[in-house]
Amino acid sequence: MEEGKRKLELLPDAYAVCRLDKNAPVPDWATQGLFSSVTRTPGELSVVCRDARVAAGVKKESGWKVLMIEGPLDFSLTGILASLTGPLAREGISVFALSTYDTDYLVVKEEQLEKAIQVLGAEGYDIEEGCREQGE
Repeated sequence: MEEGKRKLELLPDAYAVCRLDKNAPVPDWATQGLFSSVTRTPGELSVVCRDARVAAGVKKESGWKVLMIEGPLDFSLTGILASLTGPLAREGISVFALSTYDTDYLVVKEEQLEKAIQVLGAEGYDIEEGCREQGE
């Protein structure tokens, strides 16, 4: 990643990580909003979406924030996630990463967000706050 492109965008709102049965259909609420991720494995259906959209009774872990790496990122680039997660790991900040065709995302607990922003800022990343979703 070029020095001039070391930018992250903090997406608005709080997110939840949800676990549904491996055979569950993808619920409508799981794919609405500015950002969501749905992953099916042999053992589960995992959903990351705005916490406010999760249906009652769904097993979830609340209180996550999402940092989007400015993209698109070329598939030939290497070390991008390592340049972010390494410094965070050294400071005891737990994250999980999600990737799409165009870019990568770091998902961080809200209570660790301020420290994560400080650590990443010291590593040369600019963090900008994203805009709110339309109509909300």
